[in-house]
Amino acid sequence: MIPRPHLPGAATLRVPGSGFRVPGWLSRWRVPDCWFDDAHEELGTRNSELGTPWRGRLRTERAWPAAPLLCLLAALFAGCAGYRLGPTGGQTAGARSIQINPFVNQTIEPRLVEALTHALRKQIQQDGTFRLNTRNGGDIIVTGAILRYERESISVRSRDALTPRDYRITIVARVTARERATGKLLIDREVAGHTDVRAGADLFSAERQGIPLAAEFLATSATSLLADGPW
Repeated sequence: MIPRPHLPGAATLRVPGSGFRVPGWLSRWRVPDCWFDDAHEELGTRNSELGTPWRGRLRTERAWPAAPLLCLLAALFAGCAGYRLGPTGGQTAGARSIQINPFVNQTIEPRLVEALTHALRKQIQQDGTFRLNTRNGGDIIVTGAILRYERESISVRSRDALTPRDYRITIVARVTARERATGKLLIDREVAGHTDVRAGADLFSAERQGIPLAAEFLATSATSLLADGPW
């Protein structure tokens, strides 16, 4: 047990605004950046004799320099001046509707059409530039064809150089967008999406889980073309 030092007329340490008092004999322990009340400077002298100097008044807050803070706020507002919310292609959000038709599947993988159609509709809704129309009455009609479905090995097992460990799944589709009223061709481009999967013990299951991710990647790129296109 640490012996309590005897300080004649021991004072108390007050924490402003809290009503909390600390007995003066506890002042032998250092409290960084705390200052004693001016009325107890004598106690600070005694602490100096004990090897633990105190300085002036107890403070619980520090003043922040005003000029650097104002400069920081000005820099933040200046950096955000070039940004604006909403569509970046000069369009009004939700002013035009868009219709996503099922793509033509030109590959031998049967699960791609549903995955890509679902991903495109989801990304259109999240983007907010267009209103999704599912009743065949959209201002813009999006359709296309799934051209290729590729699976390539990107790494092998450490103890078996002939057995792949990770695969990259890639979906390539041609995305076409036309205006319903005029028939004007807005977009006609190939877009690709990919994802990496770990083969594990069941490559079929891993591939089945990876297809929606690759389709979502493709749908994100296609949605950016539709929302930010120069047309």
